[in-house]
Amino acid sequence: MKKLLLLASLLAALATGFAAGIYALPIMIAPPSPSNAMLTQIILEADYTAEFDANISGSDFLHWGEGRLGITGNKVAFIGELAPGPDYRLYLVPEYVNSDKEFLAVKSSALQLGEVNTFKNFLVEFDDGVNFAEYNTLLVWCETFQKYISATRFR
Repeated sequence: MKKLLLLASLLAALATGFAAGIYALPIMIAPPSPSNAMLTQIILEADYTAEFDANISGSDFLHWGEGRLGITGNKVAFIGELAPGPDYRLYLVPEYVNSDKEFLAVKSSALQLGEVNTFKNFLVEFDDGVNFAEYNTLLVWCETFQKYISATRFR
């Protein structure tokens, strides 16, 4: 019985360490965040602005975004914070969605703009020529775990 209890506690400690590593690794390897001054200038000149709200339906205590963003012809600038995690992508989506299931149902019609590698502020640059009339929502998605992080309507 003692050996079984020892084995169970060892496995629990390993699982806890593994989970903490998955959470901490993206934070430790994230590049420096872009400056507020540069991002503020882009947002002030943006064609579209919107906000991520940490309390929207679909977000939870491990998956959320909060802050202001601006969209220009080939850039998305964000001042705020995202819950840390691996392999985040920024998508334009033709309709507002607020769950993993809803996004997966429309993912084939979404346009991936780029990777999000920082969790406090980000700047994603993409090719010119995106037809924003086809989309109304920006969404942050975790590719590795197929998990919704946050979304916002920009028009």
